[in-house]
Amino acid sequence: MGYTNVSILLVAALVVVFVSPMVLADDTTPIPEAKPQVEQWFKTNVGPLASRKGTLDPALVAAEAEPRIINVNKKGGEFTTLTDALKSVPAGNTKRVIIKMGPGEYREKVTIDRNKPFITLMGQPNAMPIISFDGTAAKYGTVDSASLIILSDYFMAVNIVVKNTAPMPDGKTKGAQALSMRISGNKAAFYNCKFYGFQDTICDDTGNHFFKDCYVEGTFDFIFGSGTSMYLGTQLHVVGDGIRVITAHAGKSAEEKSGYSFVHCKVTGDGNGIYLGRAWMSHPKVVYAYTEMTSVVNPSGWQENKMPAHDKTVFYGEYKCSGPGSHKAKRVPFTQDIDATEANRFLSLGYIQGSAWLLPPPAL
Repeated sequence: MGYTNVSILLVAALVVVFVSPMVLADDTTPIPEAKPQVEQWFKTNVGPLASRKGTLDPALVAAEAEPRIINVNKKGGEFTTLTDALKSVPAGNTKRVIIKMGPGEYREKVTIDRNKPFITLMGQPNAMPIISFDGTAAKYGTVDSASLIILSDYFMAVNIVVKNTAPMPDGKTKGAQALSMRISGNKAAFYNCKFYGFQDTICDDTGNHFFKDCYVEGTFDFIFGSGTSMYLGTQLHVVGDGIRVITAHAGKSAEEKSGYSFVHCKVTGDGNGIYLGRAWMSHPKVVYAYTEMTSVVNPSGWQENKMPAHDKTVFYGEYKCSGPGSHKAKRVPFTQDIDATEANRFLSLGYIQGSAWLLPPPAL
C-alpha cells in the first residue's frame, strides 16, 4: 500500500470520527408502518440540539444555548400561578424559558403573547399539572374561549393537561362552544399532553405543529382550524350522543398547504356514529394512516357534504388503517384511498418542515 492510499484512508477515518456525531433530521423518511419501530424513527429524526446545530433554525439554536428555568408550584415556589410566571418573561424574549409546573389544578385563563416565543411548559408524567377554565364562546368569542391560548412561536408543552370545564353544549344554548386550547403560533410541539373539552376542544389554528403521545377528547369538530399538523400516537376519544365529528379542517383553496395528518393514532368513544371529519370549509385536507379505528366510527367514515360541490374539493385520505371502523366498503365516494407515494407526504417530518425546528422534550 502506497503513502497516497494511506493518507486517503487517514483522511476518511478523520471524516468519520468528526462527522458521525452530527444527526441530520430527515424530512423525507416516512414514519414506519410497524409501531414498535416508531420510537427509533423519532430518535433518529428528532435528535437533541447538540447533534443538530447545523440544521436547526439559527434563532432556535441561540435560544437553547442558555435556557432559563422557572418553578411554579401552587404550594409555594418562585410563582404560584402560571400567569405570574409568564409575566416575568420579557417581551421580545430570545431565550428558551422552561416553566416547570408542580402538580395540581391551575384555575387560570392563560394567554402566551406573540412577543414571548421559546416558552416550554413542563410537568411530571406521574403528577401532571392541570390548566383549567370555563370560558365559552358566548362570553369570549369562540377562539378566545380557550383555557390556554398560544400565540407565540417555538412553543413546547410536556406532560400537561388542559381542560375547559364549561358544560357540554345541549344544542339549544347559543355560544356554548368552549375550547380547551388554541395554538396559533408556528413551530409548536406537544408531548404526552391531554386536552379535554366538548365542542371545539382544540383550535389547531395556524402554523406547523407536532403532537406525540397525546390524548384529545371532545364531541363535535374537536380538532378544527387551518393548522398544518402531525398527530403521532395520539388517542382521539369521542364522548356524548348525537352527531359527533373529530375534525373540521378549514382549508379554503387547493393551493393551501395546511392539513391534519394522524399517524398511528387510535379512535375511541361510545356508540357507532363518529365521523372522521367534515367539510367546514371547501378544501379540508385530513389523512389517517396506520390508525386503529374501533367500531365507534360510522361506516361512511366522513360526514356527507352539505354542498355537493365539496365532493370534488375535499381531500380525505385513509392509508393502511386497522380495526372494525376502518372497513371501506361503505365509505362515502369522495374518500381518497391513497397509495404509498401519496401517503409519504403525510408520514414524514417534511409535512411540518420539522427538521428545522422540532426538538425532543428537555431532559430535566
